[in-house]
Amino acid sequence: MTQEDNKQELQDRLDALNAQITKQGSHVRQLKKDGIADAIGEAVEQLQALKLEAATLQDKLQAGETQFNRKSFDDLILRKMFVIPSFEIHGGVKGLFDLGPPACALKAAMIDMWRKHFVLAENMLEMECTCLTPQVVLKTSGHVDRFTDLMVKDPATGECFRADKLLEDAIDDLIEKNPTMPNAEKEEHLKIQRQADAFSPTELDELLVKYNCKGPSGEAYSPSFPFNLMFQTSIGPEGTAVGYLRPETAQGLFVNFRRLLDLNAGKTPFAAAQIGLGFRNEIAPRSGLLRVREFCMGEIEHFVNPNDKSHPNFASVAGKELVLFGRDDQLGSGKTKTVAIGEAVKSGLVNNETLGYFMARTQLYMEKIGMDPKRLRFRQHLTTEMAHYATDCWDLEIQSSYGWVECVGHADRACYDLEVHSKATKTPMVATEKVDPPVGIEYAKIKFDRKLLGQAFKQDQRIVSGLLDGLAEDWKNFEPIATALDTDGKTTVDGFEITKEMVSWTKSSKKVHEVKFTPSVIEPSFGMGRILYSLLEHSFYTREGDEQRTVMRFNPQVAPQKCAVFPISSNAECNAVVDEIAADLMDSDLATRVDKSSAALGRRYARTDELGVPFAVTVDFETLKDNTVTLRERDSMKQVRLPKSEITPLLMRIVHGKLNWDAVTKKYPLVQVDEGDGVVAESTEKGPTVVETTSRGRFRRPAPQN
Repeated sequence: MTQEDNKQELQDRLDALNAQITKQGSHVRQLKKDGIADAIGEAVEQLQALKLEAATLQDKLQAGETQFNRKSFDDLILRKMFVIPSFEIHGGVKGLFDLGPPACALKAAMIDMWRKHFVLAENMLEMECTCLTPQVVLKTSGHVDRFTDLMVKDPATGECFRADKLLEDAIDDLIEKNPTMPNAEKEEHLKIQRQADAFSPTELDELLVKYNCKGPSGEAYSPSFPFNLMFQTSIGPEGTAVGYLRPETAQGLFVNFRRLLDLNAGKTPFAAAQIGLGFRNEIAPRSGLLRVREFCMGEIEHFVNPNDKSHPNFASVAGKELVLFGRDDQLGSGKTKTVAIGEAVKSGLVNNETLGYFMARTQLYMEKIGMDPKRLRFRQHLTTEMAHYATDCWDLEIQSSYGWVECVGHADRACYDLEVHSKATKTPMVATEKVDPPVGIEYAKIKFDRKLLGQAFKQDQRIVSGLLDGLAEDWKNFEPIATALDTDGKTTVDGFEITKEMVSWTKSSKKVHEVKFTPSVIEPSFGMGRILYSLLEHSFYTREGDEQRTVMRFNPQVAPQKCAVFPISSNAECNAVVDEIAADLMDSDLATRVDKSSAALGRRYARTDELGVPFAVTVDFETLKDNTVTLRERDSMKQVRLPKSEITPLLMRIVHGKLNWDAVTKKYPLVQVDEGDGVVAESTEKGPTVVETTSRGRFRRPAPQN
């Protein structure tokens, strides 16, 4: 068996194991959800054994392969100030990072391309909503309850800890210190450990005392209390109005739905978008920019008729092939499939055209900014992972040194978001659609006893009558109420008890020219920080044969700086030409780096490579004679010679994706130049010459004839 065959066999075995792990993990989650405590222990042990076997296989598979050089990567990222710890000189704060000049420019270019690719191309309605959000909004959306964990305090120091993690650690310590503990007793402890996140505050407090959990001060912890992972603050000087820093940007779009619909002339489908900061008070931030407390998000909310989720532009992407990891494959073979999105929607693997359309557009965006397509895949949520209201969810995952990381979520959220805000505020969140030709429907023609309604509901009278009017528009919705009133004499509607005396009705029919509906929401949600970090990893490499020369392979469209300009000498005439070229480039909005230092030219090239600058212009003594310069491409290190007047229009075309480097090398003479001191051959249209590069400059002479 060849080495390649052996590697493939190991990969097949690993894929199969990963599928078993996914299936077993789903089984464990379902057992916990169903509260079947007796079966959880054995299921978790099986899951751990599968993970251990997979880790062993992974080590064998990676043996002998070139690994990601994290030390060199981290050194470059910090040294060139891409990303640095916030408040570093004061000791820093976990989960908070500052972006330095190159990463700041890279992020700005990513966001600019995101706006062009999605907002402008799709005619989306972009908003910028406040980061500060009242409690009632996030209570309605479910975030107040969903982002809560039980915490305890050390009474002496005031330091906070997550209670269930303390219990888990205490049980681990107990078992480790008692290696001869009987299996039955050990299993009892492990059973408690596995349910640590499911105990009530009272139960958790009792267990912390039972396992003698004490704070760093030596004192017993305070009673456990709910800790919300959102950053809480108060709004106004009184301190009585509770607010939060938003954990996502979507809620601002949902609560403004009616105004957005009006702005769009009442037409659906349409999409709204927002890009901005989100905040989450992570308990244990880790993995660099992958899990932080402040992060940039780009979210799109596409509002569509729940009965028609087709997309008018779907045909333009139907042939785009994506790597899909469906739930059946996760629980079966463990292998991904490369499928055209049109086929995936047609077969039902992807729920609808609009969801599939945004998945394909996301893939295209990633390719545009320079992500490695071979390290992208879409993973479908398992049934046990999905929210109860969602109908289908696919995460774009990017492979990095930390494994496969979720960076963009694509969810069909159905009508949930608009419905909960509508219910909480008694505000209709509906759209209308014309029906041509008109159709006949059955409805309830109702009449109220306003006196009885007023006596029973007082200021809520209009709310109750509005609810009944809404239900009466379709007899299928009103019929259960009518039946209950006829049978029992009363019924409850949205918490209000209605009696038969308050309302009378007759079943009628009419022709309707438009229908009302609560739109479904298709939501692509982009974690810009995670995408930025993944792009840094995908762009990093070292020169073959020289691991000390590190390079960032940024796509020219998003590179922080597009071009560097160097003089071959400190000669005043050369410097004047350098300034002229740089000014012309920057007048065309091409960020430019100028380096007039005395360092060797090869060293200056290396500096720009580390920052990911795709091109470098060198002004030499030949320039002073004929106004030509050399243009160097970062990754191939090839150079061409061309008139300096053509530099700016040429780079403009490349940066905007209208021209590639191969076309440039065919148009202009290629110049092979050594980047350090030395002598190399050069071939130009004037015939073979020799270029000698020294610290004093670059000189040409005719090549010796054989």
